[in-house]
Amino acid sequence: MDLKDQLKNLFPEHHEKEVEPSKETTSLWLQDDPIICKYEKRKGKPITILEGYTGATEDFKALAKELKQKLSVGGSFKEDKIIIQGDYRDKIMAILKEKGFNVKRVGG
Repeated sequence: MDLKDQLKNLFPEHHEKEVEPSKETTSLWLQDDPIICKYEKRKGKPITILEGYTGATEDFKALAKELKQKLSVGGSFKEDKIIIQGDYRDKIMAILKEKGFNVKRVGG
């Protein structure tokens, strides 16, 4: 007797409902110009910088927060730039391309 059979015995009136997988919709404004993704070293530590977003500042801040959470790294949003601690260009570019952004890699 598996778990489903045990649950049916405990709750005979319950009927299973099929749940449709929800598609993740983005409310971010997608631009035609590419977002610039570049690598720098500041004070000997590597950082990844994203710049060139022409949408609302709040959207760019939300994107920064989402990237930091997905990569589990620190970072900040300053002067219309997202600064991520570490060299995560490839991962960031993959995430942004999944969302539908054009991304251009600059430097190294």
